[in-house]
Amino acid sequence: MASSLRIPDSPPTLGRQPSYIHFTPRRAMASFENLVVLANYEEHLREARKVVWRDRGEPPVEIRDLGECFEHACRGGLRSGTIAFALRSGVNFILLLTRIKRIPKKFRLSMIRHALFGEDSLRFAAMLGSFVALYKFILNALPIVLPQPLSKPTTHARQRSLFRQSLRRKAGNAPDSPLDDEDITLEEVELALPDRGHSPRRARLSVTAQAHQVWVRKKTRRWYSAFAGSLAGAIAIMFEKRSRRVGIAQQMFVRGLQGSFNAMSDKHGFKIPHGDVIIFTLCCGQIMYAFLMRPETLPPSYNRWIQVASKVPEEAVRMCKTLVREGRFDPTDMESVLRYKGITRGNAAILAERAAKARLPEGLRSYGHHVVPCAAVHPDIDSCVMVQIVHFWEVFRWMLPIYGALHFIPMMLFRRQKFMKNPMPMLGRAAWGTARSSSFLGAFVIIYQAYFCSKHNLYDKLMSLRNSGTKSLLAWLAKRLPRAWIELLISKQSFFVGGLLSGLSLFVEEKRRREELAMYVLPKGMESAWVMAKGKGWVVPFGRLGEPLLTAIGMGMVMSTYQNDPQHLSGLVRRILYQFVGPN
Repeated sequence: MASSLRIPDSPPTLGRQPSYIHFTPRRAMASFENLVVLANYEEHLREARKVVWRDRGEPPVEIRDLGECFEHACRGGLRSGTIAFALRSGVNFILLLTRIKRIPKKFRLSMIRHALFGEDSLRFAAMLGSFVALYKFILNALPIVLPQPLSKPTTHARQRSLFRQSLRRKAGNAPDSPLDDEDITLEEVELALPDRGHSPRRARLSVTAQAHQVWVRKKTRRWYSAFAGSLAGAIAIMFEKRSRRVGIAQQMFVRGLQGSFNAMSDKHGFKIPHGDVIIFTLCCGQIMYAFLMRPETLPPSYNRWIQVASKVPEEAVRMCKTLVREGRFDPTDMESVLRYKGITRGNAAILAERAAKARLPEGLRSYGHHVVPCAAVHPDIDSCVMVQIVHFWEVFRWMLPIYGALHFIPMMLFRRQKFMKNPMPMLGRAAWGTARSSSFLGAFVIIYQAYFCSKHNLYDKLMSLRNSGTKSLLAWLAKRLPRAWIELLISKQSFFVGGLLSGLSLFVEEKRRREELAMYVLPKGMESAWVMAKGKGWVVPFGRLGEPLLTAIGMGMVMSTYQNDPQHLSGLVRRILYQFVGPN
């Protein structure tokens, strides 16, 4: 009995599963292989992303012969052309989607096909691809064909070397031999140079960016990039449509001027206070003069945009042009203004009186009324003061969604992490920027309209007092002033002055955006001035060579600045060039 109840020596069976994990060799190998496959997949993704988006700090490619130079140029041109084709097709497709409901169904498929694979995308890809390929080949071939002669180290080079050695001695690492240029960073070079009495614009360059600058100093001369950019730009622009060449050439020329001026001002230590505002005001003077007196010198789309932004009847603009230049107006324009929706009785009476005097044999010039009255500029409001408030609000409300998208969308796309961390300050900053930008354009409009109404009302007042028997100080002054001086108020040049005054509205805008706005209006003002000068025979017309020549000059300046002083270009231009062209 005792033997049957004896407890066995083996441990009892537990009623639960063990807490430790069982590994089998096969599963372990499978997990390891999956990790390897995942790592390779992520590596392939990174390599594929580099084809579309170039990482920051990519070092320059060392090229030893013309064969490698040709291969490098072909790779770069093919990559840039493909990206340009995809970008242009995507933009065309998005713009088509905004109006596809208004297109008949039987044409929608062909329109989509044209937007994705049309001539515009092919021309844009050919232009950028050929430019990058030619630029890369010429830039990298010149150091091989025309290598720089070996020269003795200059005084500044010796100063840089000694300065670097002194830094290492302070750190307890005194070198035994002089240092090469590759060991010298740009910050140390700037500190080693003599003080010029000003604080230059310094770029925050990474190690790879410093390596690129070393490559530029050792391998190339400054004229290499200028020559390569000029030749490549003159050839590449021919792939675009003739109607688009002027706009592209203007933008490149303006960006080249911007970078060259910034580099020159930093080198020589001078700066023009509020230079961006000065450029903006001069261009606005030319643009507003052209809009009212010579609209054919501006692009039609730009004329339409100014017309919409002015909140003035189109017929009043045409009347202003013909009255000032010819002393007459088209009766149909006056009739259109008289039928304007919401026109007040007082303004209708003034316009009817002017129309009656225009029918007399003496015409309007004999009565001193050869200027457009304020009643035609704002027919729905009698007061010139009240119209400024109303038009400011209308322009502000019109531009609010446009500037809101420009301030909010980039913040949420490109600064997403910072926005998620501090949403309220970021939203407040974007809202304030939107309000300032909208107020800037509203201020521009009311300044010009206030100036327009003031000078015309003053002219009418002086001319009426000059012909009356009223005895007052203003009447005495009107009679003593020469008639030619009074007529300066309604001369063609007076409209240029109004544009100068309106340009001062740029002070309302944020300071970092003023330079971009000045660069936006500069091509328009230069084009208008060039067309006027060509019409008067002051300049020599270049015909079909004008666009390639202007592009060559602009791209020469842009690429020279990009290779040697990239910090002097605007951030947008610098990032675009880096993605398409790369370090070399």
